[in-house]
Amino acid sequence: MKNFPSKDAILEWIKDNPTTTSKRDIAKAFGITGNARIELKQILKELRAEGHLSKTRNTYRDNDTLQNVELLQVTAIDDDGDLFAEPANWKGESHAPSVLIVTKSGDPALGIGDKLLCRISKTDEEHVPYEGRLIRKIGATAATILGIFKQADYGGRVIPVDKKSSKEWQIAPGDRNGAREGELVEATQIGKARMGLPKAKITARLGDASAPKSVSLIAIHEHGIPVTFPDKAEEEALKAKPVKLGKREDLRHLPLFTIDPSDARDHDDAICALPDPDPKNEGGHIVWVAIADVAYYVRPNSALDREARNRGNSSYFPDRVVPMLPDSLSGDLCSLHEGVDRPCIALEIRLNAAGRKIDHRFTRGLMQSPASLSYEQAQAAADGNPDSEAAPLMEHGIKPLWDAYFSVRKETRKRQPLHLDLPERKIILADDGEVLSVTFRDRFDAHKLVEEFMVLANVCAAETLEAKRIHLLYRVHEEPNPEKLEALRETVESVGLTLAKGQVLKTAQLNKLLDAAAGTEHSEVISMSVLRSMTQAFYSPSNYGHFGLALQRYAHFTSPIRRYSDLIVHRALIKAHGWGDDGQTPEEEAGLDETAEHISKTERRSMLAERDTTDRYLAAFLAERVGNEFEGKVSGIARFGMFVKLNETGADGIIPISHLGNEYFHHDADARTLTGEKSRMVIGLGMKATVRLTEAVPVTGGLLFELLTLDGKAMKPVSGGRSRGGPNRKHKRAKVRRSKDAKRAKRKK
Repeated sequence: MKNFPSKDAILEWIKDNPTTTSKRDIAKAFGITGNARIELKQILKELRAEGHLSKTRNTYRDNDTLQNVELLQVTAIDDDGDLFAEPANWKGESHAPSVLIVTKSGDPALGIGDKLLCRISKTDEEHVPYEGRLIRKIGATAATILGIFKQADYGGRVIPVDKKSSKEWQIAPGDRNGAREGELVEATQIGKARMGLPKAKITARLGDASAPKSVSLIAIHEHGIPVTFPDKAEEEALKAKPVKLGKREDLRHLPLFTIDPSDARDHDDAICALPDPDPKNEGGHIVWVAIADVAYYVRPNSALDREARNRGNSSYFPDRVVPMLPDSLSGDLCSLHEGVDRPCIALEIRLNAAGRKIDHRFTRGLMQSPASLSYEQAQAAADGNPDSEAAPLMEHGIKPLWDAYFSVRKETRKRQPLHLDLPERKIILADDGEVLSVTFRDRFDAHKLVEEFMVLANVCAAETLEAKRIHLLYRVHEEPNPEKLEALRETVESVGLTLAKGQVLKTAQLNKLLDAAAGTEHSEVISMSVLRSMTQAFYSPSNYGHFGLALQRYAHFTSPIRRYSDLIVHRALIKAHGWGDDGQTPEEEAGLDETAEHISKTERRSMLAERDTTDRYLAAFLAERVGNEFEGKVSGIARFGMFVKLNETGADGIIPISHLGNEYFHHDADARTLTGEKSRMVIGLGMKATVRLTEAVPVTGGLLFELLTLDGKAMKPVSGGRSRGGPNRKHKRAKVRRSKDAKRAKRKK
């Protein structure tokens, strides 16, 4: 055959046509017929011998390229959180190509070591020539354990800090990585345990687990919250400069001041109010809400943006904050500090005398806050006792703002948002991290005022974007499901109150219930039961309304320094008003579903980490008071026991069911009760209890109580004889059962 293709030409064709690489396909492509096919067969054989090709069944593949579908193994996660993989069975002469794993909503969590079957596509990026989209996950990563290292002659053990885990891990002498007794460590499972304890090796040493400041560190590592920022994100943040007025609206004449907790480091919202000069709106108000213009500094798909999305939100602990943005932005350029020019996206709202919104408008502006007040300072000023910082704001700041608040509060009462106002704990730490005290935060009108105007601003953002047909992320909260409502109804009836059936549930009905219980001994149990009946709020590009706030549309707009959802809404507003090229992009709009799911997960992650940290600090605070008696109330009922919340600190502890008495207790999950088989004693939510603290474990946050009295009646001490399992069980078996129950209860606390 004339012009027979060269080896290079055949290789090039196979690279370009990875799905059609049988010998027949190759022959057809080059017009090879008859006896010339023998020569083609010989060339293909030589290419295989030289290592350029592999043969699978009747097809040939280029060893130095990837096929449409490949088995990959995840090899790295970069600073931006992107996953990279390499072919699991690479036979090419060159280094295995890197594949960027592109995930989508619904994909399982992936980590280093995972084997994935992926669909491959080429990219134009030289350093990442391929993208892989998951078809299915083939193998899982080795288990990662966070725990305390306990040294032994044979090496040691790792005791997990997760109170839900009772499994310990054995560490061989060569796998301890220099870990010392009592250190907090990360370990990875090795091999499979056939007999005895599972084996692991220590991969990281995280410091002294008994040090007070390790408490939040444990939660951060346990829940996988990113702590360090990628170098590129830090570089972008450090390059940021203050903003000049330019085309922005100059709002520096307005008395926009901030009201925050006394220990706040960032200030992302400022407010003020003025009497409306329009004679047609006599007694009306103009309220201004200005929010830090984070979108100016965090541009779509920048390193800062990718990391902010990865984190989803800031996480707050008693001893530290893990911010969504580097401190040079969150604590400086984006923060609305007193006396400096700061860019903002501001909202002007006109209210009538009755507090009803007449209209509103958004603008991109430049502001300068005259003061940064704490809630305590603002409330004292409103009560007529301003300090030197608040005094200059009284006439044109504090008084008109409170007047506007009292006005708009009337409209809010008509709307009937849920009246849940539960106390918030405040943990006071010494400089070294020791817990000095645990109290409940004061709740002022100043808190309610800020919340009132922030809710109003969030509603305005949703309304504007809907009117301009711009896609956004809503903050949605669906009504309780029927099962939870029925459980709530049973709890309500058990304390002599009622919740009507057979009608569409509205917040007004729940508020009537909460108001009826207010001031009674059942107030807390009803509040907690209503809270537990609620679904969890989440983010969505579809609007399902906000049940708890009794609002038809709601979007988070007011906290872009600490919530990625708000940054998304800011960009949508920029696009809607044509304020610049830093608004919502088509790519961002197309990914709103995935972003909503992701940041809803990161929000839950932070909530769990913050709760676990509080539990551990409370256990550390109470550890020196083991043996003391405390007053509390029954806060939870489970098959394995009951929980009691202490009045003094709000700490929750467990009383295992085997420690309640020498009889069997029937668990009613719907009614949330435990009923003694012989005594017919019913233990339910909200009952007053006196308990003795028998164990406090700071590293897990677990508290174990002994029940002394219940609703004023003394409880008989648990002794030998008949166990909770029934009259025919022997004492020894009952003792073993009680021991197992206690361990299980501590794990599930």
